[in-house]
Amino acid sequence: MGDETMDLADGGALEAALRDELARETRALGSLVPVLRHMLASDGHRLVSDAALARVRGMLSDLAAQLLAAAAGRDPSVRLPADADRRAHDALADALAGDPLLLAHCHALAAESLTAERLHQHHGLDPVLSPLLQELIAAEDPLVAELAMNTLAAQSRFIQSQRRMELPLSELPAELFHALTARHLGQGDAARRLHETYDEGASRLGLLARLVSAMRRGAIAALALDHAGLALFASAVAALGREEREDAVLACQEGQGARLALMLRSAGMSPENIARIFPLVDPASRAPQGLEDIAPERARLLLGLTA
Repeated sequence: MGDETMDLADGGALEAALRDELARETRALGSLVPVLRHMLASDGHRLVSDAALARVRGMLSDLAAQLLAAAAGRDPSVRLPADADRRAHDALADALAGDPLLLAHCHALAAESLTAERLHQHHGLDPVLSPLLQELIAAEDPLVAELAMNTLAAQSRFIQSQRRMELPLSELPAELFHALTARHLGQGDAARRLHETYDEGASRLGLLARLVSAMRRGAIAALALDHAGLALFASAVAALGREEREDAVLACQEGQGARLALMLRSAGMSPENIARIFPLVDPASRAPQGLEDIAPERARLLLGLTA
C-alpha cells in the first residue's frame, strides 16, 4: 500500500481532484445504511428517495413473510395467510432491517429499478428488453441465446416484483441467502427445503453474470447504457472492472459522478464513450475532464483506495 500511495502522489491535479471527490462520495455512501435504518424506524438524504425507502420497506416485509411461511412448512411464495400473526411478522421485518448487508442489497435493488424506470420515462429505454438483449436472444451461439432468453424472463419478473415491493428469497445472492436462512430458520427441515431448491445461477443476478461471461470480449458492448439497458450495463461494469455490482448501480445515482467515471474507465471504456453516459444518468452532470490520462489499472487503484 505504501508504494501505491507514493505512486499516486505523483498523479497530478486531476487525480487529486478525483480522490477528493471520491472521498466525498464514499462518505455519502457510508452514511447510507445508518440513514436507511433511521428512516425505516421513523418515518432526507440525497441518496434515499421516498420511493426507494418504500421499496426497501416492502422487500423487508416480503422477506419476513416468506421466512415465516417456510418456518410453518408452507410454500414461501404464498407468503402469509389472512390469519397470520402480524406482530411476529412485523418483529421479524424489524430484525431484518438491522442487517446492514441485507439493507444495502435491498437499497441497491430499489435504486436499480427506480433508475431503470427513470431511463424508460426520460430516454425510452425499455427496462426489460434492451436492444442488446434482443440481439443476444437472436445470437448464433445457443448458450448465449438461451442465457439471454432466461435473463429476459428474470428481468421481467424483477421489474414486476419491484413494483409490488417484493423480493423472492430465491433471488438473494448466495451469501445473503445462507446467512438469512441460518439466522432465522436454523438447520431444520424448513431451511433444508429452501436450500434444495435454491440455485444462485438461476437468479436474475446469476443469469446476468453468466450472460456477460458468455459474451467474452463482446461484453464491452454492454458498457453502452442506452443499448444494453441498466441491468446488463451494471453487470458488465462490475465484471469488466472487477467491482461489486451494487457499487456499479449506486454509481449511477446523483452525486456519484467521479465514481461512475472511474468505474467505467476501470472497465476499459474510452473517455469519449464515458462522456456519452453522463447525460443519461444525470443530465446536470458532466464527465470529469482528462480521463484519457488515467489508465484502467490506475482507475481501479483509485477506486480501491476509497473502498
